[in-house]
Amino acid sequence: MCGIFAYLNYNVNKERRYIIEVLFNGLRRLEYRGYDSAGISIDSSSSSSSSESPLVFRQEGNIDSLVRSVYEEVAETELNLEESFSVHAGIAHTRWATHGEPAPRNGHPQSSGVGNDFLVVHNGVVTNFEVLKETLVRQGFTFESETDTEVIPKLAKYVFDKTNEGGGDQTVTFSQIVIEVMRHLEGAYALVFKSRHYPNELIACKRGSPLLLGVKELTGNMSNGSLFHQTEFPTKNGQPKEFFFSSDAHALVEHTKKVLVIEDGEVVHLKEGAVSILKFDYDKAKNAVGLTRPASVQRALSILEMEVEQINKGTYEHYMQKEIHEQPESLKTTMRGRLIRGGFHKAKSVLLGGLKDHLKTIRRSRRIVFIGCGTSYNAALAARPILEELSGVPVTLEIASDLLDRQGPIYREDTAVFVSQSGETADTLHALQYALENGALCVGITNTVGSAIARNTHCGIHINAGCEIGVASTKAYTSQIVVMAMMALAIGDDTISSLSRREAIIDGLFDLPSISILPLDKICH
Repeated sequence: MCGIFAYLNYNVNKERRYIIEVLFNGLRRLEYRGYDSAGISIDSSSSSSSSESPLVFRQEGNIDSLVRSVYEEVAETELNLEESFSVHAGIAHTRWATHGEPAPRNGHPQSSGVGNDFLVVHNGVVTNFEVLKETLVRQGFTFESETDTEVIPKLAKYVFDKTNEGGGDQTVTFSQIVIEVMRHLEGAYALVFKSRHYPNELIACKRGSPLLLGVKELTGNMSNGSLFHQTEFPTKNGQPKEFFFSSDAHALVEHTKKVLVIEDGEVVHLKEGAVSILKFDYDKAKNAVGLTRPASVQRALSILEMEVEQINKGTYEHYMQKEIHEQPESLKTTMRGRLIRGGFHKAKSVLLGGLKDHLKTIRRSRRIVFIGCGTSYNAALAARPILEELSGVPVTLEIASDLLDRQGPIYREDTAVFVSQSGETADTLHALQYALENGALCVGITNTVGSAIARNTHCGIHINAGCEIGVASTKAYTSQIVVMAMMALAIGDDTISSLSRREAIIDGLFDLPSISILPLDKICH
């Protein structure tokens, strides 16, 4: 897991110092996604000439290590931090190593080579990088890192050079190059590209890894939910704007609440203050000959339901400490409006709006299969006894990657429940696609409205635990268990024999937030 952040300002003057700090702050918000190395790339000059090579800064260690090294290098080279840019595209990355040790050469942005013609920040794993690397070596490319990512910018340069070999008048677009690169990649990835051949432009694309676009129009003309239409530059109006790419909404909310959750196969191109979105079809692309241009798509911006205060540590020293102490409130939010106390002659009950139209189908299921990874899997494991007791339906559990590896049986008569805090867990998403192909009823349990799992399941429940930044899950874990307990109560709601047991559990859930948090600080000291 790595963190991607990018910032493009259009028709609004920003000093280089400000741009650098925006990139640094974006990485700080994403540092929980990786902290063994980090890097940024900015323009060397406010000139829009493609002869100017972008500057790349990479450093082993956490974000503060990168900040120190950048300002030291700036002082040595006398780079003008007060230089103003009316348009500028910067990219940034914080890394959790999968290929290659933590070292500057293995950090991102990764480069196509001398001159930094193409630069890429990447979250994910390219599974066929060794084959691509061998091919590029035969074409004369040399590699400096041990990462899987380095093949991507070098492949982009190879495509660019090949398409411009014969000269001529035809100009290849940045999006055509990126789409040709995507055609050769296998695995999961979220990518942001920057190139000196396409100054002041950024392109993002994804497959299996999360990525969002944030949009901030400084005139306030953009209405909520406004559409990107099927034109080349749908928002091209000359108005000053700021655009942001991020792996997570945490890094966007302090800048804007207007976001686009980029979907798999989408190519988002920022140019001249406009956003164009193309849909890449992997199956069709495999058989394509030459450069292609997929069809444009129409998407709507959504509004983040998040406040800046949620992503600050406040008086706490660590995010994990803060989130432990937020559990009573997060549990209240999880249960609010869903637990019905009942009244005179009325039974206590549970109302789950996202499931109510599918409860009959779930009750008739051959079995309920909970699928997740890590903490989410363990939350399902903890909730299984109560699910089996109250639902009367056999409950099994699957680790998402294991289910896929062995192609485990999923039947049309099954209900498959996908548990993921982020709603973007790659293995869980692949398992969801597998279950959909097998005809099962698919239910999502996530903490993120609009996430891939929330969008692609037939129905589901949001745990409403609030923003969780700490690497070790706390409030999301407890809220997941409570949601699964409420799910068990809802499924078993038609069974008279378990009425008293269900009401006792509901009373216990009402009392749960009032239980004091264990004073961990005193124990640790």
